[in-house]
Formats: sequence, structure tokens, C-alpha cells
Amino acid sequence: MRRSFTRALLASAAITAAVALSACNPSDIAPNGRAMAPLSERTVALISEKNMDKQSPILVRVFKEESELEVWKQTRDGQYALLKTYPICKWSGDLGPKKKEGDRQAPEGYYAITPGLMNPNSNYYLAFNTGFPNAYDRAHNYTGSELMVHGDCSSRGCYAMTDEQIQEIYALARESFFGGQKSFQFEAFPFRMTALNMAKHRNNPNFAFWKMLKEGYDNFEATRQAPQVAVCEQRYLFDQVDKDGKPLEPRNARAACPVHKLDPQIADAVLDHRRDEQVKMATYIGEGVQVVAAHVGDGGMNAVFADKLETQTQYDAKGQLVQMAVAPGALPKVPNPPGTTIPRAQVQPEQPQAQPEEREQQPIALASVPKHEAAPKPAARPATNALALRGTNTELAARPKRVTTADPKEVAKALAPQRSHTAAAQPAKSAESDVRTAYSTATIAGAQPAMPVGTFDARWGGLR
Repeated sequence: MRRSFTRALLASAAITAAVALSACNPSDIAPNGRAMAPLSERTVALISEKNMDKQSPILVRVFKEESELEVWKQTRDGQYALLKTYPICKWSGDLGPKKKEGDRQAPEGYYAITPGLMNPNSNYYLAFNTGFPNAYDRAHNYTGSELMVHGDCSSRGCYAMTDEQIQEIYALARESFFGGQKSFQFEAFPFRMTALNMAKHRNNPNFAFWKMLKEGYDNFEATRQAPQVAVCEQRYLFDQVDKDGKPLEPRNARAACPVHKLDPQIADAVLDHRRDEQVKMATYIGEGVQVVAAHVGDGGMNAVFADKLETQTQYDAKGQLVQMAVAPGALPKVPNPPGTTIPRAQVQPEQPQAQPEEREQQPIALASVPKHEAAPKPAARPATNALALRGTNTELAARPKRVTTADPKEVAKALAPQRSHTAAAQPAKSAESDVRTAYSTATIAGAQPAMPVGTFDARWGGLR
């Protein structure tokens, strides 16, 4: 009973706190049940297969260059193991940290995601706030807000997933909070911080920053434990303890660091791993491993999604022609995704096609709207009249000649057979084929097939 009450209380607190948050420029909040969607039976079975509990703690890592998001989960042995890797549908900006509002950069660094940062009412299906700016970002006066991991496959400084993906990621986070985890660690990297990748990016202006991030990355690789993160002297410190052996917790991210040292319990494993990585990186550099070219374009997406898009040729920063995938949200011809400032493309009107011979068209009757009869066409004039009027004023020629008024009874008697013949010549149409309602299953000519919103095909299918 007490456990059920605690679970309900946590859920209520998480949802209430998240009402004030939203993903990338929100509007009105509309409650929905997506936040409480259960994990699929397949995912629950995978959790059990990997010796994990459904409500055990999680850790999330993101890699820009590979466009992948990893969810790690604590096993019953106390260490973290990889549960799932999700392809990222879209991230914006370039490799490197976010520094100012409006630079379209997705953040890099270490962030703590609490229940209050979860947003069940996101305009982008579901979302959680990365917590940018954290203590390190504020110490460097970096600015920005509402940087999320969300659905809808569209990004402006965020990490965008599909709706199906974010629903499962959100559920995994929710279950970890129900299990007692106060916050989960969100680690955002430019790429997988291996020795080879570091050697390839050694000339990047952000290399010093990335070396600092790699210390925490190496600690996790060596111990499979979430690193303890501290910030002082405007830099990250990982798994450091003070002189009393307690986790380092500086009060001022800009002030001098207190006396500290690497936690002795993990020092041997961490230092051995770091030493191996340093030797590998020096070897790669000594062998002249090629430096990667600078990233071109606005963000990226996983190859799973990019392969579905067309490619185009464009000039890079050095004026060289390169082949690039058409990145959603980065081309003028893409309709504006939410939160972007990209102009809509001017749609060229279609050229009129040759029309067939003119013939009477039967009007389509709408629901609850009577069907109107077509007005009778005037009888064709004799050829002699056309010859007589040639060269005269067209306005006068268009005027009919005056005729004597006939007896209405005689006219009705003369037209009765003709009307009967006309009605018999037109086959009757079923009312069902002419009536269009909101629930009709038939597709109107020229209409696009309907598909669920928030999927890759819904947002970017037009680019194929």
C-alpha cells in the first residue's frame, strides 16, 4: 500500500513540476496520457534478460557524430550495462559546446535530469530538458534555454527522436524515478571519445574541452559507474574526493578548487585505462592518422534516416563541391518545422493540362447539401445568322432577336417529351459515390495519404 502511494505521489510530482516546462518554444499545455504509457513486453523481457530490474537506475549518453543515443541501466551486480542504442533522427548545429542563445548548437557536457525536467506535455510528443546551462555553462556565461531531447524528428538546438523512441526513453526514465533514482546522468559528447577519434579531431578548436570531457568518459568506461561530477575553476572534475574522503562538492564553479584527489576506490582502474588511451592516441598521431574534415552543414542525422533522403551537391566552406544528404530542417524547400526560421519554399503552380472536349459535369453533392441541376445550355444559332452578323458590333450581335411571346400552356406541352427524354439519357448515380464526409474512406483526387504525425515519414517523406 505504501509503495503504491509513493509511486502515485512521484508520478504526480513529476507531471506537476513539468507543466512549467516544454520542448523548443512551447505553447499551451494540453494534458495527455503519453507520459504513462507502459514499456513494451519486448523491452521488459530485454531488461530481464540483461539481469536488470525494471525500475533500476539509468544513464543516457549521446554522440553527435554517430547520431546515436544510448540508454544504460544498472544491473543487479551494481554496474551499468548498455540496454539499447537509438538512432537520432535530427540534431542541429556543429560539433562543440553550446555557447549562446540562438546559435542552434546542441549542448555537450554532463547534466543531471531530475523528475522536474521531464515534460509530459511537450509540443513534440514527449521530452526531457537537458538542464542547460549547468554549473560549467554558467561559469563560462553560456546562454540558452529549453534545450531538449524530444520527439517529432525536428531540431533547433535539441536532440530529436521519433515519437516511438522518445516514448520508450521517457518510460525508462519514469520507471527509474519510481524505483528511487533522484536524477539520471545525461552525457552529451561530440563523438565516441576513443583514442582514435580524439587523434582524428586533434586540430579542432574544441580539442581542449573534449579532452576534459574524455576524463569522465574514461572513468565510466573503466568502472561502469556514473562519474561523480564537480565544477570548480571553470572546469569539470570527475570522481574527486576532498581531504576527508568525501565527494567533492564545490560551492562556486568559478572559485579555486579545494584540495582534492581521485577516489582511491577506483583510482587504479581509472588511471590504467587513461594511460592506455594516452598511449593509443600518441601512437595514432605518430603514425599520421588523417585529421577529419570540419563538419559541414547544420547538424546531422543517423544513417538509418539519412539513407531515406535524397543527396545533393553543394559547396563547402572551402568552395569545394561535396555530396551531402538532404538534412531535414536545413533546406529552404522544407516546410518550416516547429521552432525554425527557415523560409518556406515558393511552390511553383502546376501547368494546366490539356482539357478534353467540353461536356456536362455532374456536380458532387456534399453531406447535407442538395444537388443543384445544371442550367440548360442555349440552343445553337443557325449558320445563316453567324454569316449575317460577321463584321458587325459583337455586343449587338450577342443580343437575341425579339420574338413573340408564346402561350405558356403550349410551351409546356411542347417541352414535356424533351424533358422526359433527357432524364432517361442520364444514368442514375448512387448517393454514396457523390457524398463526401469527414469519415469517407475514399481518397479525394490529389490528396496525400494520411500517416501518423511525429514519425520520420510524416515529417520528411516529401524529400524523397
